[in-house]
Amino acid sequence: MQLAELCAIGAEQFTENKEKALRRTSRKALQWPEEAAKIASDGRSLRELDGVGPWVAAQLDALLNEPPEEIPEPPPIRAGFESFAASRELLATEPARRRDIKGDLQMHTRYSDGRASIRDMANSGIELGYDYIAITDHSKGLKIAGGMDEDTLANQGAEIDDVNGELDGFRVLKALEMNVSPDGSGDMEPDALLSLDLVLGSFHSKLRIKEDQTERYLSALRNPYVHVLGHPRGRIFNFRLGLSADWPRVFEEAAALDKAVEIDGFPYRQDLNVGLLELARESGVRISIGTDAHNEAEMQYIEVGAAAALAAGIPTDRILNYKPADEILAWTDSLKP
Repeated sequence: MQLAELCAIGAEQFTENKEKALRRTSRKALQWPEEAAKIASDGRSLRELDGVGPWVAAQLDALLNEPPEEIPEPPPIRAGFESFAASRELLATEPARRRDIKGDLQMHTRYSDGRASIRDMANSGIELGYDYIAITDHSKGLKIAGGMDEDTLANQGAEIDDVNGELDGFRVLKALEMNVSPDGSGDMEPDALLSLDLVLGSFHSKLRIKEDQTERYLSALRNPYVHVLGHPRGRIFNFRLGLSADWPRVFEEAAALDKAVEIDGFPYRQDLNVGLLELARESGVRISIGTDAHNEAEMQYIEVGAAAALAAGIPTDRILNYKPADEILAWTDSLKP
């Protein structure tokens, strides 16, 4: 994370291609599975790291060999993030936190903006030792991400039935990341939503508003078809700060309604982050962890979400991913209007 910050600062000193390269490296650093310093100390090339070419490798080597005397605290748009490498190290201190995860509750396929099939994602889940995954492609209101209409959602459901019929002891949950308007309304017909096992409600518009958005969150949670509030702040590392709210009030409302709030574990999202998760812990609200994976490889980022929950002291009995699929379905069934 220190290298991520130094690359972000360094990008401001260059123009065009070099600026873009350092900004990209700053973001990619969150996704590296190993610390760059360890790779260098092992005598390996930093070009092993994703997004690192010859010029960037030279910049990183220089920073590692002669680090600045003081590394400034990151600005809010880059604050509160942790690297994948550090997340893995934290989870290694409590192996059961990784071993006992039963599934991943947010991911995308070719039905919207993902790059893999349902079966591909299921196979990856099996390899990771899961009992289930939830396919949460986008709904029709998010056209830029290939959002599905009701007919396409039904076709996807039929394919999920076929895949489940071929699997032994593993389950693909029928789910959706539904686009939620600022007034809390969704963009899909109720009958289509009632056919699903799980519905995430996420904001994808007006995400740069600076004014308090508490009422917006309360409206989304009160939507009877939403089970999980997805990537609540809508923040993205070094790109978008995300929304603000009276978070204790939001979490308390979610807990009162028996809804869940999400940890989106994708490294450049990490939303909710550890600071907000500590507030969530006090409310007793349910937590859902999803990788927001768009291909099989990105499913490994479940460790980022699990590490954030561990760092915030969230007990596993409040986290959906540690529960059997049948228990999750019993919970969502109890919330049906």
